[in-house]
Amino acid sequence: MDFDFFTPVNHELVDDFAKDPGIGASLLIHSEASAFPDLEGVKIAVFGVLEDRLAENPTGEPFNFDNIRKSFYQLYPGNWFHKIADLGDIRPGESVEDTFFAVQTVVADLLKKNIIPVILGGSQDLIYGQYRAYDGVEQMVNLVNIDSRFDLGDADKPLSNRSYVGRIVVTKPYNLFNYSNLGYQTYFNSQDEIELMERLFFDAYRLGEVSNDISIVEPVMRDANLVGVDMGAVSAGALGNYRLQSPNGFDGKEICALARYAGISDKVSSFGIYEITSELNFPTSTMLVAQMLWYFIEGVNFRKNENTISAKKEFIKYQVPIEDEVLVFFKSPVSGRWWIEIPFMSPESNKLKRHTLLPCTEGDYIDACNQILPERWYKTKRKNEI
Repeated sequence: MDFDFFTPVNHELVDDFAKDPGIGASLLIHSEASAFPDLEGVKIAVFGVLEDRLAENPTGEPFNFDNIRKSFYQLYPGNWFHKIADLGDIRPGESVEDTFFAVQTVVADLLKKNIIPVILGGSQDLIYGQYRAYDGVEQMVNLVNIDSRFDLGDADKPLSNRSYVGRIVVTKPYNLFNYSNLGYQTYFNSQDEIELMERLFFDAYRLGEVSNDISIVEPVMRDANLVGVDMGAVSAGALGNYRLQSPNGFDGKEICALARYAGISDKVSSFGIYEITSELNFPTSTMLVAQMLWYFIEGVNFRKNENTISAKKEFIKYQVPIEDEVLVFFKSPVSGRWWIEIPFMSPESNKLKRHTLLPCTEGDYIDACNQILPERWYKTKRKNEI
């Protein structure tokens, strides 16, 4: 780990919670008064990235994460058994590319140590650095973005917080297998982008769909490797700042439920909360981000570890003939969760070999029994064939 990337947490903030029974007293904190923490045995590492130069509408005001930490440190931990560290903040590099390099390097190093990076970020283009940290992994990865916009943009134009997914898709090495957007609002997205999402067989769930039944996106989160949250997907009311542009969005309970889904997913290995700017420096906003952190960590502590070969041997198998296919479903007797098998088409890239079981819902199994092909199964199968 390159310690030089980080500035320590304000020592006064650490001292305030050192003797408190809350989370702040149990964290391993990189503070001004102590050395960089020993990461041996650490499962989750939180750090901030103070970068927003590529925001399309920058506020121009300085921001920090002290108030988020203050809100987080005062919360009480759940029945947790994993060690958690707060590494401090990555300051902006001389160029934005330098900041991306720092994020990529830190995330990649933590992944190698089997530590889950949790990033508090400025503008959401930072997710590009988070994604590039997976360049060295053996399999292709799935990105889930909780956002009111797709952020596809034009890959030929400069990167920004509204235009980075297109760059992820077209830039080598090609690591992205699937991109899923949760909570998009149609009026923020052009018809061209909506049609492009369809042509690329990416997943998109409208805000209304998710709010109506939030459980429909649990399988999507269960299949994710990295997750990003744009705080712009949260309603202005929930953030306690009615000067913000969007009156619609997820409420506090919904965004915390999504954070818990990300945490409880056995596959999610990094989690980022972005668009934390000076506009969110309100007690309600900082407490909501702190509670999102709490729910993600809570989820990690309740993982079932059902991605292991031994766990899958215990799954109950169901076969459903439909059209000219035989769909194969699996159900975990431990968690009651469902998967559907994806036929492997032997493409040239061996990075796809691990995409054999796709998380799904019991409703998908019931639909198949009624001769309705699950949409996510169809999209994933098509991506395997391309």
